[in-house]
Amino acid sequence: MKYEFTAKVWNYSSTVGTGGWHIACLPKEMSKEIRENLGFLEEGWGRLKMTAKIGNTQWETAIWFDTKLDTYLLPFKAEIRKKEKITTDKEIEIMIWI
Repeated sequence: MKYEFTAKVWNYSSTVGTGGWHIACLPKEMSKEIRENLGFLEEGWGRLKMTAKIGNTQWETAIWFDTKLDTYLLPFKAEIRKKEKITTDKEIEIMIWI
């Protein structure tokens, strides 16, 4: 299944100031649909393998379901952030395939 959305990048609170995880939240309605239809594919900690694409960069990764935020989180490793010039508070267009 392919999904497209726009999200603002934020720095995970426990890593602020350390250059740690940069995250985008999937829209809640989209997360609800994914969880209802594909939740059986989740691994430990609500991890769901998928493919993501931002700009010209596509990579294999995973989203994690966050029960406090009631949505999936998509983390961006440094390599992806550098290639696509992703910074905190930047709004980006994202495509994912599950």
